[in-house]
Amino acid sequence: MSETQNEVDPAPIRVLLAEDHTIVREGLRALLEGREDIALVGEAEDGRAAVESATALRPDVVVMDLNLPRLDGVEATRAIRQELPGTHVLILSMYASEEHVRPAIRAGAEGYLLKGSGVADLIAAIQAVAAGNAFFSPQVARILLDDTRRAAGASTDRASGDLTPREREILRLVAEGRSSPEISRLLNLSVKTVEGHRGRIMAKLDTKNVVGLVRHAIRLGLVGPD
Repeated sequence: MSETQNEVDPAPIRVLLAEDHTIVREGLRALLEGREDIALVGEAEDGRAAVESATALRPDVVVMDLNLPRLDGVEATRAIRQELPGTHVLILSMYASEEHVRPAIRAGAEGYLLKGSGVADLIAAIQAVAAGNAFFSPQVARILLDDTRRAAGASTDRASGDLTPREREILRLVAEGRSSPEISRLLNLSVKTVEGHRGRIMAKLDTKNVVGLVRHAIRLGLVGPD
């Protein structure tokens, strides 16, 4: 392979599957193994094995079921995110209720996809969270929108009002899934300048991750819940 090809082709996204149902896990494996942009590096049948495998393999993304034996998906997600901040977690679950969604997001999941979704959505979700962005099924996004509206307090309102027009523009692009290099090209800014704006936005909104930024962008009407 030429040097030019190496520069063009990015490294595949390293994925760990955490799913206790053998048929589902084998189906996911079959879907992912045929893709050149994704490398399946491991599988786990329970939550403790997921944490141990993630620690050993350090994947880019863990596709996590919620209803796992030994250690449930929420606690496994929390352990992985605390131990491996560079590893992202995508929840893949049949449950779309508030009591399942909220704890998973609070534990550090950056994506939540329902098992009834199509293959294209699964691939898009893996790619999004691997890039540090958020991805939610529409039903889940609606829950987050409702939570954000309920949680909007006076202090957050003041902080949101402190955003400059440029910061609101960058917040919108981040919530749309744009990376810092993409934003720099769109706004004709350096990546360093974009990262500086992004850091100030997080400080003003008192949030530490992309999920929090998406919530604020939805509440401010910069993006829709879908």
